[in-house]
Amino acid sequence: MFKLHTRLKADTFEIARLELSRMLLMNDKSLPWLILVPERKGVRELDQLAEADRARLMEEIVIASRAIQHLYAPDKMNIGALGNLVPQLHLHVIGRYRTDRAWPGPIWGTGPGVPYTKEEAKEVCKRLKEAIKKAA
Repeated sequence: MFKLHTRLKADTFEIARLELSRMLLMNDKSLPWLILVPERKGVRELDQLAEADRARLMEEIVIASRAIQHLYAPDKMNIGALGNLVPQLHLHVIGRYRTDRAWPGPIWGTGPGVPYTKEEAKEVCKRLKEAIKKAA
């Protein structure tokens, strides 16, 4: 049975369950930042997914990207699968701006994020759910 890694659970808010992945909102309101976690037990790397799951994950990345682009109009989309701290396969889908704290470099290690209040997170998740429906 699939279980979300404790670090991901602690650092995010759940937005939706897609066909393959759980979509999460990173608790950092300084950037539009989603995380997709394929709900497959024991998978750490992309190449461990079945071919159909890899194709589905790509479609879910597109959905997440379109939702961010629709709501936030970023200058650039970043997609990354690092997994150095969290061994469970997960992909970051991040809207980037020329004015953000790390531009043009990667966002990781650039300082603490700005956490959402519970009310803000609830509202953002609601807006993202609606945008996801339009993007699918």
